Amino acid sequence: MFELFSYSLNYTTFSLLFLTAFLIGMAKTGVSGVSMFTVPVMAIIFGGKESSGLMLPLLIMADLFAVKYYHRHANWSYLLKLFPSAAVGVIIATVVGNYIDDQLFRLIMGIIIFVSLGIMLWMETANKESIPDYLWFAILMGLLGGFTTMIGNLAGAVMALYLLSMRLPKNEYIGTGAWFFLAINLFKVPFHVFSWHTISLNSFMLNLISLPFIAIGAYAGVKIVKRIPDKQYRWLVLAVTGIAAILMVV
Repeated sequence: MFELFSYSLNYTTFSLLFLTAFLIGMAKTGVSGVSMFTVPVMAIIFGGKESSGLMLPLLIMADLFAVKYYHRHANWSYLLKLFPSAAVGVIIATVVGNYIDDQLFRLIMGIIIFVSLGIMLWMETANKESIPDYLWFAILMGLLGGFTTMIGNLAGAVMALYLLSMRLPKNEYIGTGAWFFLAINLFKVPFHVFSWHTISLNSFMLNLISLPFIAIGAYAGVKIVKRIPDKQYRWLVLAVTGIAAILMVV
């Protein structure tokens, strides 16, 4: 055990932090869902609420890599529908997070993932030909996305549900998600700093030393996604989300 930026870490937890950074980088450039493995791990090491703040700068760094590579593929018509209600969701979650303990925080994380996964599986197996491109659906998904991204950085499952429902092609799916998360994650920063106090100079220094692993993960994600056909990619998203949900509850 040793001290680093006021954190007591051993070699195992340090390795898990770097693995988290690598998986976040990979997830943001297309291997969608793998970063959800890191949510339960970080929650166990640092606590549910504190880990959400510690992970946020890592996510923003990875978002920048994703936007740099996939910015041309974003579908802004969907993004403009999502942003307003997502901002409201972040504010609601900030208030709720001030009144729940860490155990309940983690339980909410697990429930969110399982419910999202169930809906995703239903959408994928129901053979629905029509795309639910309704304004109310976008507002609902934006609200849930904003809430879940603040409660444990778990909007990946919600956004996967929405974007898969829109039947977006692989690169458009990644590019639209990249812009959404960059914008909403930047919006969350003041709430973590001034309301939850989960981001500090010490936590940010810990984030910075993880940056090379984010970059390596982002590069690996780009290479892997190029080799996956669209249909198999959709099922990869579902499978990884399901495994992460089980880890969270266990």
